[in-house]
Amino acid sequence: MATPFSATASIRRSLFQNPPPKSLLSLRDYNGGLNCVKCGSITAHLCSWKSASNYVRLNRQALVISTQLSVSGNVFKNRRLVVRAATIEEIEAEKTLIEKDVKARMEKTIDTVRSNFNSIRTGRSNPAMLDKIEVEYYGSPVSLKSIAQISTPDASSLLVQPYDKSSLKSIEKAIVNSDLGMTPNNDGEVIRLTLPQLTSERRKELSKVVAKQAEEGKVAVRNIRRDALKAYEKLEKEKKLSEDNVKDLSSDLQKLTDDYMKKIDVLYKQKEKELLKV
Repeated sequence: MATPFSATASIRRSLFQNPPPKSLLSLRDYNGGLNCVKCGSITAHLCSWKSASNYVRLNRQALVISTQLSVSGNVFKNRRLVVRAATIEEIEAEKTLIEKDVKARMEKTIDTVRSNFNSIRTGRSNPAMLDKIEVEYYGSPVSLKSIAQISTPDASSLLVQPYDKSSLKSIEKAIVNSDLGMTPNNDGEVIRLTLPQLTSERRKELSKVVAKQAEEGKVAVRNIRRDALKAYEKLEKEKKLSEDNVKDLSSDLQKLTDDYMKKIDVLYKQKEKELLKV
């Protein structure tokens, strides 16, 4: 990489502690002395240093250059320039961090898809159907399951028992305003919900909703893959990864993405089967 100055005098290596760390900085263009292989000049060009695409080992963690620098006609003697190379351990840590982030976000996407599917009612009662219900409780919206116990007395009904009976009317209102299509029965102690039989038309409508949610989950997974690829490309631009490294990592990332796509397909097929089952 070209610089606005030239470095004259000798380049010496400073040996630090053992064992030496593995570095990404390679020595090239010098034939053992100070002559540049490219131009034959005795000037020590900083541009002759290149970040290696393959990992190489140096006998120290940093290169110390003692120089006489000439910048815009001014001479500065005995300057010390320290160039520190990233070690393989540091780069592996960055790669691991990216991989962990990808897996964590993809797992969260699967959990979201599963939660969305559970909130769509089928022919059988399930407490998860009320997961998305929010109740106005003392001026703040809270989830229903945080202020009430929800159970399934039988296959076609739900029982909502609030911890605070004063919240019964608010709970009833929240259920009525939801898209569950159920009428709550408030007896002053608990709220009972009876699941109406799903018509064939309603089942098809819900099946479309589930398909849309599955596709949204897949889009989220693809976006996570895109973010990871950008992170790898950034490391390549910084010369911390070679082009081959990025290709290998991209291939592994695609396999991981495909695995999570399959997980979403499995969840979707299970939910669709539940919906269409009469």
